[in-house]
Amino acid sequence: MKNTYSPEIRQRAVHLYQEQRNEYPTQWAAIVSIASKFGCTPETLRTWIKKFEAEALDNGLAETQAQRIKQLEKDNKELQRANEIL
Repeated sequence: MKNTYSPEIRQRAVHLYQEQRNEYPTQWAAIVSIASKFGCTPETLRTWIKKFEAEALDNGLAETQAQRIKQLEKDNKELQRANEIL
């Protein structure tokens, strides 16, 4: 039977890893220790961590792109006003 973990449990495990990974000699040691606390395999936790980090990177890029679009729209409006004056 396959264990399923709620998104909240996955998020708690990943956050615990992020908070405590520097307290272990290696990342794998942190993963093994924290996985045992949540009753999952180390490979399962490693997969959750990779997914979480990829999503965070995607969100960061999306935020940067949104800021860039806002700036370009502002610049465009200013240039349109300048063209109207000319």
